[in-house]
Amino acid sequence: MDQKISRDPAMTDVARLAGVSHQTVSRVLNNHPNVREQTRLRVQAAIKELDYRPNRAARALVTGKTQLIGVVAQNSTLYGPASLLSAFEEAAGQAGFAVSVGRVKVLDRESISAAVERHRDQRVAGIVVIAPNSGAADALADVPAGVPLVTVDGDPDRATPLVTVDQAAGAFEATTHLLQAGHSTVWHVSGPADWFDAAGRVQGWRRALESVDAEVPPVVTADWSAASGYRAGQMLARMPEVTAVFCSNDHLALGLLRALSERGRRVPHDVSVVGFDDVPEAAYFIPPLTTVRPDFAAVARETLGLLLEQVSDGETARPRRTVAPFLVTRDSVSPPA
Repeated sequence: MDQKISRDPAMTDVARLAGVSHQTVSRVLNNHPNVREQTRLRVQAAIKELDYRPNRAARALVTGKTQLIGVVAQNSTLYGPASLLSAFEEAAGQAGFAVSVGRVKVLDRESISAAVERHRDQRVAGIVVIAPNSGAADALADVPAGVPLVTVDGDPDRATPLVTVDQAAGAFEATTHLLQAGHSTVWHVSGPADWFDAAGRVQGWRRALESVDAEVPPVVTADWSAASGYRAGQMLARMPEVTAVFCSNDHLALGLLRALSERGRRVPHDVSVVGFDDVPEAAYFIPPLTTVRPDFAAVARETLGLLLEQVSDGETARPRRTVAPFLVTRDSVSPPA
């Protein structure tokens, strides 16, 4: 490639040099997933040789859209949603998009609908809604048809394009790990009942127990906080038949560990514990916590790809994308005493 032009290069120049259509160049620029790797490399080489720079302002004037993606998220410090948002901002930035975050105090229909409308006023290219509980689900019905939209960890029963961690698979693996250590059953401290993440983890836990005909204890319902885990642990610590507990997140597990310690129940000698999320502190709990790690970066990439398919083509071929988590084994699990 040694083509020279006297003016600023245009997308058509890149297409001509790379031997592809200008639509293919556009897909490469937008990090569209449905481009063959060999074609992507050829287009990127042409862009570099010509020193092509996309005219974002001109594109916005023509399409009425900016290189901006709107995200609706709850104003929360919970590890999962915060990590998802951070990973998405990084993935979007690498693809040449800025992110405008509309934070809401409560994930209800009124708040989310208002945030979506603010994003539409900004002429965003598309909208991502981090919608982990049932309160957010109804608001998505208010989004006008034709607006590129993806939900993250949303309602699996809705038709909206969705990307989610496979919560049930992670819980199944965590529970199976405890059963394979020799425990006859596993108790579960769950997250809030109206959260899809918590419901998926209950399903996976229950399925693991039923798959080996183990007793299914009653679910101990909590919120996501360490204080709630501590309260649940105060009850479970008084029950000598409890030898294994799967907690729906690591903060619940942290509270449980303290309650068990106060009652003289040693982990893992007396009670084995597994969490979910692999928060950065999990490796430094006493003992270091075995937990399930979601791949937030993969969720972000899938979300961006699904959104850009809609931006480029107006539709998507695979509107449901599930990302598998994996188990991180540490010192909080052992065979029963």
